[in-house]
Amino acid sequence: MSSILQRVAPIGEARDREILKDAATYVYQERPQGPVQAHVFFPKDTFTEPRPVVVFFHGGFWDTPTPTQFVPHCLHFASRGAIAIAAETRTSARHGTSPLEAIEDARDLIRWLRHNADTFNLDPDRVTLGGAAGGALLALLATMPKPKQLPPVDGLDCHPQALILFSALVNPTHKGAAHDRFPDGRTAKRCSPVHLIRRKLPPMLCFHGKSDRITPFDEMQRFCRKMRFWGNSCELVDFERADHSFFNFNVSHKNFEATIGAADRFMVSCGMLPADDSEDAE
Repeated sequence: MSSILQRVAPIGEARDREILKDAATYVYQERPQGPVQAHVFFPKDTFTEPRPVVVFFHGGFWDTPTPTQFVPHCLHFASRGAIAIAAETRTSARHGTSPLEAIEDARDLIRWLRHNADTFNLDPDRVTLGGAAGGALLALLATMPKPKQLPPVDGLDCHPQALILFSALVNPTHKGAAHDRFPDGRTAKRCSPVHLIRRKLPPMLCFHGKSDRITPFDEMQRFCRKMRFWGNSCELVDFERADHSFFNFNVSHKNFEATIGAADRFMVSCGMLPADDSEDAE
C-alpha cells in the first residue's frame, strides 16, 4: 500500500460513528470471526407499555457493513414510538463469510431481541423486519421457512409479524443476482424466497423501481403475485424509471418521503404502530 494512503484517516468509520451517534450499540452475538453489532434507536418519550420493534438489514449483498443506510428510517420510527434497529451481520469484507452466516445472524438477532424484551421494554409480538436487496432476503429468510424448518431456539422464535422490503432480492438462483455469493446452485435455491412461498405468511409491503437492473422488477412482481395466490397480503409499490437505490435518503428525498410515509401507514394498518395524530390534525 502507498505510504500516502496509509496516512489517510479512516473517513468512512468516522462518518459512520457520527451518523450512529444517537444509537446505543450492542453486541448481540460473539462469532468466531468477531462480535456482531446492532445499533438501537430508542424513542425519546417514556411509556410504560412495551414498544413495537422495527429492524432494518442493509443492502450490499453481504459484502461491506453499511448499517447507516437505514438510520433515517430508524430516526423516523423512533420518533413514532418504536424501538428501531440498524442491524449488522457478518460480511465478506470484514469477516470473510458468505450469505449463510448473515442469514444465521439475522435470525439470531430477532431471537436476541425477544430474549431481552423486558430489558428493552419491547413487545415481542410486534416485530417488523425491513431490508434492502440482500438485507431484504435476510428478512424474508427469517420469515418464510416453515416452523419445522426454522423451529424456535431455546423457546425463542425469529418469525416477525410484518415486513417492509426495498428493492428486494427474492431469487438468487438467477445469475447476476448475487448468485455467485452462495456455495452452489442448490444452496441458492434453498435460500430463495420465491421457492419458499406458503400460506399464512405475515403481511409484506414491497417497494421496487421498474428500472432496477440489479434485482429485476419482474422477479419481484412474480413473487408478489404468487404470494397473493397463496392467500397472503403482499403489496407491491412500483416506481417508474427508478433504479436499485431509488428509496435511499441520500439518493432521492422525494422517494424517501414517499416510501417512509407508506411504510408508516402500513405498520399502523398491521397494528405495529399507533395512528399518527399529527396526520389527523392536518
